[in-house]
Amino acid sequence: MNQIHKFTSSRLYSLIASTRKARIVSASALFLTVCAFGAAGVAPLAPDAADLPVKSVQEAVAMPDLSPQITALEQQSSNEHFVHEERIRAGDTLATLLTRLGVEDDAAENFIKKDKVAKGVMQLKTGKRVQAQTDDEGNLQWLRAVVVDGKDIPVKNIKITRKDDRFIAEEEPAKLERRVEMHARTITSTLFAATDSNEDGTKLPDTIVKQIVEMFSTSIDFRGDLKRGDHFNVVYETFWQDGEFVRAGRILAGEFTNRGTTYQSVWFEDPQTHQGGGYYSFDGKALKKAFLKSPVEFTRISSGFSMRVHPVSGEWKAHKGIDFPAPTGTPIRASGDGVVDFAGTQNGYGNFVTIKHWNNYSTAYAHMSRFAPGIKKGSKVSQGDVIGYVGTTGWSTGAHLHYEFRVGGEAKDPSKMNVTAQAPLTAAELARFKVYASDMSHRFALLQPGGSTGTRVAAK
Repeated sequence: MNQIHKFTSSRLYSLIASTRKARIVSASALFLTVCAFGAAGVAPLAPDAADLPVKSVQEAVAMPDLSPQITALEQQSSNEHFVHEERIRAGDTLATLLTRLGVEDDAAENFIKKDKVAKGVMQLKTGKRVQAQTDDEGNLQWLRAVVVDGKDIPVKNIKITRKDDRFIAEEEPAKLERRVEMHARTITSTLFAATDSNEDGTKLPDTIVKQIVEMFSTSIDFRGDLKRGDHFNVVYETFWQDGEFVRAGRILAGEFTNRGTTYQSVWFEDPQTHQGGGYYSFDGKALKKAFLKSPVEFTRISSGFSMRVHPVSGEWKAHKGIDFPAPTGTPIRASGDGVVDFAGTQNGYGNFVTIKHWNNYSTAYAHMSRFAPGIKKGSKVSQGDVIGYVGTTGWSTGAHLHYEFRVGGEAKDPSKMNVTAQAPLTAAELARFKVYASDMSHRFALLQPGGSTGTRVAAK
């Protein structure tokens, strides 16, 4: 036997491996090799693409008739309309405004200059919006504009429309859309820094900030009491026209947490009796003072309720009111809710207004330079409404407001009167108030789901 090919079992065992670990590895490798060759032998081979049958298909495709679409596009292009929007600029003339609006229409320009309604476009204030639609040749199709009053409040809309070969101008009262907005802010430095923040996409209007200060100033010293981390929620109304912000209205509800104590206030005017018209705590107690301490903002007292030498007659007599010196034209505010009982000229009082309030109270305002629009006998006024302007009419030696507070027609010293609340709500009004207050409370919960503790009402 050939010794080269002669193997014994012990010889083969020694060639495969000498240790147990090595034997296991060797056996595994041998098993995987056998499997691989077995799979290669069993798996079928993919067919050659060149051997696959080829089939040709031919089919006639009908092309769509595009002529109607082409004709429609040509007609549309010949009747194109363009809408432009511009804002009035300082120094604008009608011609320059129409040019920026893309209007090249002499007939339209002449109509605006001559028509009684249309010429209102020429009196628009700087910054106001004007819209116009023209055809592809610059002929005016329509023009829209909004006329505002002295307080920048829209009062009417003007629309000029082409009707065949002529124009028609129409005006209608401005229709404002009322929205209710609610926002939450946290104090990081100052109140104004918080209100100027637009972290939620809105900067609070200045008029709302002023109302926040007025609402909570008797409970919070905004100059020294604020602390980092204080926060407030506010719900207020805004007015819009054609998607453009016009003005902010009244705060409907406010909540301010200062150093752990929360103050709340909600505005309510009964929808049925139209009584109330003031701020209340959430249990229906009136918060605002029945009468303002001063009908004129930011002024001093030059003569109080006392005996004095009259500056005109020189006689020693009782001064039955309080004098507030202020520049001519300074607004005079109604010190409380009521109805105008007299508005006119009365002897030494000059231009004079008296207002009847609830519970036999009345107030009087003298020496006005003029009355506010709409102030006449029978007019209803709310606390803070402007009723006239400071002047020096009647027996007056300088511009000031002479203010009197009367009970049953008799003059009293306002500084000594302890009138702290307005007329209370009736049982029926209180029931409706609670429904309204519940809605505002829910809005606060949405703004601050965690709620707060130590709640107090704001002393208005």
